[in-house]
Amino acid sequence: MQRFGEWVRVERHGYVAELVMDRPEAMNAVSTAMADALAQACASLAADAAVRAVVLTSTHERAFCVGADLKERNSFTDADLLRQRPRTRAAYTGVLELPQPTVAAVHGYALGGGFELALACDLIVADGSAVVGLPEVSVGVIPGGGGTQLLPRRVGAARAAELVFTARRVRAEEAVRLGLVDQLAADGADRAEALELAARIARNSPVGLRAAKRAMRLGHGLDLRAGLEVEDAAWRSVAFSGDRAEGVAAFNEKRDPDWPGE
Repeated sequence: MQRFGEWVRVERHGYVAELVMDRPEAMNAVSTAMADALAQACASLAADAAVRAVVLTSTHERAFCVGADLKERNSFTDADLLRQRPRTRAAYTGVLELPQPTVAAVHGYALGGGFELALACDLIVADGSAVVGLPEVSVGVIPGGGGTQLLPRRVGAARAAELVFTARRVRAEEAVRLGLVDQLAADGADRAEALELAARIARNSPVGLRAAKRAMRLGHGLDLRAGLEVEDAAWRSVAFSGDRAEGVAAFNEKRDPDWPGE
């Protein structure tokens, strides 16, 4: 186990890293210090070749993350808020730019910046207690952790507009139906199912996983011809790798691959 600051830690489960938000007294509200810790943890994970997948979890029984720490912000001057901005952005960008596939395990409240942390992951597993939403316009701001960009990419422009403009909260079953989350777990099983999903992902080539994620992320929104060029560049980055050679050999020898990760 590795700790980053007071409220963030990383635990290892084989090739899967669990990025744990552990600020229960504040329902994981993202303070400046917690944002710094998340950014530092993500930088460490991004540089770790032994990590093939990451799961973002919470230790709070009733919340994944309730977003920005508004109690802290209530004491801010305008200058304080401006100084905090790059530090909070670094936390959300850190999760978003992790090169490994990422899974969020959501239960209870995932609101505002909390839901944006989940949206920054590639996949979201939620249990029946989950309540998600981007309520920022109800307190005079807008989603600032990627929500205005990530939500439309998930559910389309009109649906995202309805959710952002009304600031409404969405419960688990509707969230699955709308595509706000990807997989509905049994109550209390979001973490276990997310870790199991990540373990299935991590059985595959780490070189291939990172390249596939890079191709999908960079190609999204491009026209087809440009997207295929992004895919071709990612293919060339893996085609002559040790993982590719091992994958072909293992297939022909009818055995599990032992990925060199390079």
